[in-house]
Amino acid sequence: MDAVRERRPPNWGRVARRLGVWVLIAVPTLLALALLFSADARYLARAGVEEAGILLRRRSMARLVLAARAYTADSLKLIVGDTYTTYADLGRDTLLLVLSASRRDRLREYTWHFPIVGTVPYKGFFDFRQARQVAADLEREGYDAYLRPAGAFSTLGYFSDPLLSTALERDTMELVATVIHELAHNTLYVKSQTPFNESFASFVGYRGAEAFFRSRGDALDAKRAAARWRDERILDLLWAELARRLDSAYAQNLAGAALERARGVLFGWARAQLTGAVGQSLETYDWRWFATAPLNNAVVIAQRLYRMNLNLFEEIYVHSNADLKETIRAIQVRVFTQPGKDPYQALYSRPGQPAD
Repeated sequence: MDAVRERRPPNWGRVARRLGVWVLIAVPTLLALALLFSADARYLARAGVEEAGILLRRRSMARLVLAARAYTADSLKLIVGDTYTTYADLGRDTLLLVLSASRRDRLREYTWHFPIVGTVPYKGFFDFRQARQVAADLEREGYDAYLRPAGAFSTLGYFSDPLLSTALERDTMELVATVIHELAHNTLYVKSQTPFNESFASFVGYRGAEAFFRSRGDALDAKRAAARWRDERILDLLWAELARRLDSAYAQNLAGAALERARGVLFGWARAQLTGAVGQSLETYDWRWFATAPLNNAVVIAQRLYRMNLNLFEEIYVHSNADLKETIRAIQVRVFTQPGKDPYQALYSRPGQPAD
């Protein structure tokens, strides 16, 4: 019988090195072959790359939102509370559908009433099927209706609004402007005065985004925010002129074919402006989008909610030496010292004095 030989203990270092070589060579080789010959493998690999990109982008965007939030609180002195301190992934690209409606023969909005915010000329629906059903019902009753997607909303600071995944689909400038817009609602919101509330927030959002990016040395996004604010003011004037012309036509108590002809002429004029000289003068909007965008009374009302008397806010900003924090304070003083009054009328007065 042969003598029993003692087996040497394994050389674990050598084993680990060989395993490492196999992993570095064999695994990539197998993956390359799988990608070459398997459509499913290619699909999964592409999905993995895209998902990794999304996750990285979300983290960078989330950091941007936190920076904008901090700037808004520290430099603009807006009330931020716990807004945008958490994140929620909705798993879809649209948060809710917002419905606006108006009589067809008048620029008279259909309104809804809610606690705290008061009477508002729109309603948000998380149930998209219900939104379309309500819009169809209003149209059957003879109203113009307009449904549009929304990716963000505000509870005015009453709840800790999370940063939603739908907001992260926007570019950096629009994301920051949206964050500051929503935080502006926490600071100044007048019950049942939606055009003022939204237009004030639009002003603070874009001027605030411009200031934020300049503070970070980001000249490109700062210029884009300033350009978007110029565009908003141009569109404000156009929608206001269309509203004036519609009001003039509707004052004739038109009905039937005469009403439809007048509407066709005026909405045709507006589309020609949007796709022509006015639209092509815009710096941040693609005028070609306006060629197929819906146009009716409800659209006019919805567009003007965010663009009403924007140049009035700009005038106060100029008079405040382009100091946004002081501008916001001046607007607050004028509005809060005249409670119950039309907030736009309050803006024409000096602080602490009644408006003319």
